[in-house]
Amino acid sequence: MEKEDPLERLERIEREKREKHGAGGLKTTMNLLIVVAVVLAVALAYVWIQKSRLVSDLKIEKQDLTEQIVALQSDYEALSTDYDSINSQLDSSRQEINLLVERIKKTDATNRAKMRQYEKELGTLRSIMRGYIVQIDSLNNLNHQLTLQAAEARKEAAESRRQNAKLTAQVDNLSNRVAAGAVLKARGISAVAYNASDKVTDRSSRVVRLLVNLSLVENELAPRGPVRVFVLVKDPSGNVLDDGTGASFMYGGQTVGATASREVDYEGSEVDMSIYVNNVPAYYKGVYKVEAYTSQALLGETELLLR
Repeated sequence: MEKEDPLERLERIEREKREKHGAGGLKTTMNLLIVVAVVLAVALAYVWIQKSRLVSDLKIEKQDLTEQIVALQSDYEALSTDYDSINSQLDSSRQEINLLVERIKKTDATNRAKMRQYEKELGTLRSIMRGYIVQIDSLNNLNHQLTLQAAEARKEAAESRRQNAKLTAQVDNLSNRVAAGAVLKARGISAVAYNASDKVTDRSSRVVRLLVNLSLVENELAPRGPVRVFVLVKDPSGNVLDDGTGASFMYGGQTVGATASREVDYEGSEVDMSIYVNNVPAYYKGVYKVEAYTSQALLGETELLLR
C-alpha cells in the first residue's frame, strides 16, 4: 500500500471540512425558513381569527341596532291621537323611520361610519317620540279639563234655559203676533179689461190692456215707507202674462216673475191703488186669474172672464 503524500492528505482533510461546513449551513438555512413559514402561518391565522370575530361582532351590533329601529317603528305605528297637527308630524316621522329601516338593511355591517350615523338617527327619533308623547298627554289633560268645564257650562245653560223657557215662549208668541200683525193686507181686489177706445169690454179679441184695483188696508203695525205691489195675471192655460217690463220679486225664497208692478208710499193709512197691464200681444177666451203680492205676502186674488 502506497503511502499518502502529506500535502495531498492535508488538501483532502481541508476539502472534507469545507464540504461538511457547507452542508451544515444549508441545513441551518432550511431550518430558519421553516421557522419563518410557521410564524407567518400562525400570524395569518391569528389575523384571520381576529377579523372573523370583529365581523361577527359587527353583525351582532347591526342586528341589535336593526331590532331597536324596528321596535321604534312599531311604537310609532301604535302611537295615535285625535289632533290633526300632531298626526301630520307623526306621519313625517313614520316616513323617516321607515326609510331608516330600509337603509340599515341595505348597509354592510362593517361600515362603522354608517352604523354610528344610524345610531344617532335612532336616538333623535326616540327623543322626537318622547316629545310627541308629552304633547299628547298635555293636550289630553287640557281636553279633559275643557270637557269638564264644557259639561258644567252646559249644565248651567240648561238650568238657565229651564228658568227662561216660559218667558222665551211668551216673547216668541208676542213676536209672532206682532210679525203677523205687521204684514200688509189688501181688500177689494178687482180686474177689468179695456178696449182701444178705453171702454170696459169682456171680448178677448178687443182687449188691449187690463186694470187691477185694490186697497191697502190700514195697519198701525206695518212698516212705513215705499211699498211695491206686484200683479201676476195668468191666462186660461196658467201661463203668467209678460208685459215686457221684466218685473220680478223674491217670495218664499224664490224669484217670481210678475206681469206688472207699482210702488206707493204707505204711512199706515188705507191706500187705494190701480195697476195697469199693457203691451200684452193677445188675449184669448177663458178665465184669467189675477194675484196681487208684496215681497212679504199674498194680498189677494180675483178672476176675469173674457169671451
